[in-house]
Amino acid sequence: MNNNFTETKILTFDIFGTLLNLKDSMEPYLKKYLSDFNDNFEASEIWNTWRDRQRIEQYQDNILMLGHSGYLNTCEIALKYSLDKHKLNYTSDVVNNIMNGWNYLIPFDDVVSNLAKLQKRFKLVALSNGEQWYLEHLAEKQLQFKFDNIISVELAGQFKPSPAVYRKATQILDSHSKHIMMVASHSFDVIGASACGYKSAYIDRYDLPLEDRGYSVDIHVQNFSQFKDLILNNKNPDISNNKSEKNIE
Repeated sequence: MNNNFTETKILTFDIFGTLLNLKDSMEPYLKKYLSDFNDNFEASEIWNTWRDRQRIEQYQDNILMLGHSGYLNTCEIALKYSLDKHKLNYTSDVVNNIMNGWNYLIPFDDVVSNLAKLQKRFKLVALSNGEQWYLEHLAEKQLQFKFDNIISVELAGQFKPSPAVYRKATQILDSHSKHIMMVASHSFDVIGASACGYKSAYIDRYDLPLEDRGYSVDIHVQNFSQFKDLILNNKNPDISNNKSEKNIE
């Protein structure tokens, strides 16, 4: 783990799953559907399938060179796939009602107050797979935080972790990549950013190992408060429960 962040000027943040709590936000909408139609099924089982499938939809867009079809579009396609996979009945109204939940995503408890503290030293940028209008809505209404910049991958025409996303952000921010740190709870995001010269911070909210692609991370912690403490004070947070810490350079 690298504790020297004197060159870091800009923090770019993943939004979905790092700053905003998707599971706790969306499962109530799935539970409402299940209570009306299939009350013997677990909402968490649908959510796990849905979240995994939504990422596959994004990867397929990149692989097939379809461009950025829209974050919410991939969410809806993945929702229908998940309901079909579990052989659950639904109507277009059901899909619309569940999808409405994406407008009301809630932040993790450790996010907003710590963003304000970080902004005193760093330029804070949302760098996300969401559409520009949608990210602006979430920043204003759900996070209620004013970023220094909000950058949608729409501008690169691809989803993360395409290198085009991180390079486009570097251009927009008029900065060298060595001055930027990507902060995310998904290893594909920090690996993609590291491959483009960014520093990287892995917020291991889900107790998942980093994928072995030859890229180490600069910060590996378990929550946002630990990240704030480390980067502002250049001291190691309490990471005694981080089982993979010994493997991080």
